Amino acid sequence: MFARLGRWCFQRRKLVVGLWVVTLVVLGGILGATGTSTRSEFELPDVESRRGTDILDENFGGQGAGVSGSIVFEADQGVDDPAVQAAMEDLFAQVDEIEPPGGGELRVISPYAEEGAQQVARAGDLAGQVAYATVELPSDIDQEEAVQVVDDIREVIPQVDGVDILLGGSIFAEFEAPSSEVLGLAFAIVILILAFGSVLAMGLPVGVALAGIGVGTTISGLLTHIVTMPDFATTLGVMIGLGVGIDYALFIVTRFRENLHKGMNVEESTVVAIDTAGRAVAFAGTTVVISLLGMLIMRLSFITGLAIGAAVVVAVTMVASLTLLPALMGFAGPKVEVTRWGGLVAAGLVAIGLVGVGLGFAPLTIGFALALIVIALSLAARVLARRGGGGPLRSLHREVPPRKQRPLDQTLAYRWSRGIQHHPWRAAIAGALLLAVLAVPVFGLRLGFSDEGNYAEDTDTRQAYDMLADAFGPGFNGPLAIAADVPEGTDEAALQGVTEALAAADGVAVAAPPQVSEDGRAALWAVIPATAPQDEATEDLVHELRDDVLPAATEGTGLDPAITGSVAVQIDFSTYLTERLPYFFGAVLALSFLLLMVVFRSILVPLKAVIMNLLSIGAAFGVTVAIFQWGWGSSLFGVEGAPIEPFIPMMLFAIVFGLSMDYEVFLLSRVKEEWDRTGDSHTSVADGLAATARVITAAALIMVFVFGSFIFEDDRVIKLFGLGLATAVFLDATVVRMLLVPATMELLGDWNWWVPKWLDRILPRIEVEGHRDEDGPGGPVPPAEERSLERV
Repeated sequence: MFARLGRWCFQRRKLVVGLWVVTLVVLGGILGATGTSTRSEFELPDVESRRGTDILDENFGGQGAGVSGSIVFEADQGVDDPAVQAAMEDLFAQVDEIEPPGGGELRVISPYAEEGAQQVARAGDLAGQVAYATVELPSDIDQEEAVQVVDDIREVIPQVDGVDILLGGSIFAEFEAPSSEVLGLAFAIVILILAFGSVLAMGLPVGVALAGIGVGTTISGLLTHIVTMPDFATTLGVMIGLGVGIDYALFIVTRFRENLHKGMNVEESTVVAIDTAGRAVAFAGTTVVISLLGMLIMRLSFITGLAIGAAVVVAVTMVASLTLLPALMGFAGPKVEVTRWGGLVAAGLVAIGLVGVGLGFAPLTIGFALALIVIALSLAARVLARRGGGGPLRSLHREVPPRKQRPLDQTLAYRWSRGIQHHPWRAAIAGALLLAVLAVPVFGLRLGFSDEGNYAEDTDTRQAYDMLADAFGPGFNGPLAIAADVPEGTDEAALQGVTEALAAADGVAVAAPPQVSEDGRAALWAVIPATAPQDEATEDLVHELRDDVLPAATEGTGLDPAITGSVAVQIDFSTYLTERLPYFFGAVLALSFLLLMVVFRSILVPLKAVIMNLLSIGAAFGVTVAIFQWGWGSSLFGVEGAPIEPFIPMMLFAIVFGLSMDYEVFLLSRVKEEWDRTGDSHTSVADGLAATARVITAAALIMVFVFGSFIFEDDRVIKLFGLGLATAVFLDATVVRMLLVPATMELLGDWNWWVPKWLDRILPRIEVEGHRDEDGPGGPVPPAEERSLERV
């Protein structure tokens, strides 16, 4: 099937490229017309915060539980100054008239109204100088619609002398499209040129990855109208798609060039590359998609959106590698081996220009203009060279000398592997100990949501958060809403008893008297914690109120209060995911074990891979906890200590599992091939490592730089994903592949490939590297001595 697919795409390459271009244009046009509908919903079944939200929806119109932001203002002359009050009341009236794009109404609670009397600071250094209005939005509003509302509000904000007006709340946060992916692309260009020594060979993986990402993210954007996705799902898809897209194409192009070196023509080289490396790419990509879609078992719309968004991009980039790439290789042909100095210089200047865009450093963007000039001069040199001229420009048209291929046993990777195998116990213990030490912070992991105090200091969201914290106390940014159905006959003393118990609880700054619904069937208490929303003390307070304070205060009254609000919802969401993480991890590891057992017909190889994956992922988690939760190196990475978002370990585990499977398959399939050929379990490890070291190292470096470039983003979640993935890939490609794999395989010897005969009979056979006989589409299998030293 893979051979036929490769041949069909090669022979109809104009049609294939045209279909990809048309698909990208058409889907892009549809997305431009419909837009996206991103939103973050943390709805959970059968939890207390959900019950509290239902009470608020039924009796208070969703007050305290819906989507809301705030208009925070500070006036040097005092918020009660007549001029200030007149300007702000006029603003609130105009905001109240704004119609959200998706329908519904805005509800503005002014600090000058009776129900907003508590929204003016009355104590502390800022007493009378800071106030805020609450802006409640429709509960079904998405991020795009909220951005439109923010734009409409900004247009009517007046300029008042001595008054600072800020929009607070994450729903009003300004979202800037990330530009760090161009940094990753710049590093990928440099790494690919160093790995391939060919500009055209570099351009093939980059072009395929960009095409896959373009179509994949467009489809993902269209799916936001069907599936709930957070606003950063697209960024995450770009991050993963760029990494895996370039890597997948890299493996196939490497095999394509090897086939050309063996004397195959361009068509056969393409077909064999798709039938071998392409088959491995399909297996690896499918594994990543399955591991991501495994998160659907959580049955949470937020997690489902993240999983589907990322899985779609990975799937499309994989398809691009298997269809668009063979078509492009047909156009490239033997020229893929030729690089001229002009092209090399132009590629370097493009990389410099991309760095300038990614860092926002305008002088470097001149690299694009210089690249165009170099390309023009190169074309001129080519024309002049044909006429026997060219002069000084002739050097731009000259070919870069090809690299010399070293014998297998003279490569650095071979010597490294043999050195490790001579001292396997030392290497195994050192590698395991390093990963274990890095994983130690995981035992202090606290899952939760970081608050708006983690936004960049120059944003309105962060400044509004700090202003409210300074004026009202840190807990004012995360109020608790406590709702209860009121049974008939409940007297006022019972409600007052709840208020008194709440006010007396440790960690409560303010407990407002109950607000009773118009029909008297429900009551609502507003509680302000003494600590910030993300603080562990706030989480402890919620649990204490639920477990001790409220049950004692309502005993015998028939009241059953439910704590809700954004903080309580996030705590319940974190608890829900934490309880289910072990099941997800277990399912992913079991899948990993089964897939590797089927591929390599072994028990110990997949068991060892599972253990090493746990060590490397644990080490990556440990690094992220130390930096993002404990705050180590916070000034270097531009973050502050805060809990780790509860969905991140799951996402990192699924993605890293899939990526580590890539390297596992590409490396061990070569080792297994050598062992099948020679029966020597010792030299086969060194031969396999040496044969795949360059391509795996290049692939890993690309992923590390692509993921690592997102550390420069302001969004904390994107930073966390970038650092976590970059660390995991780096450790997997260095400590695991270059240290633990050769050491442990040396120690196990022939036991690496042991499998019970009864199990071998029932296991299905998966030819990851493909199978070709004399009559097969790929032609005869070359003799062992003629096989490439860098075969994937």
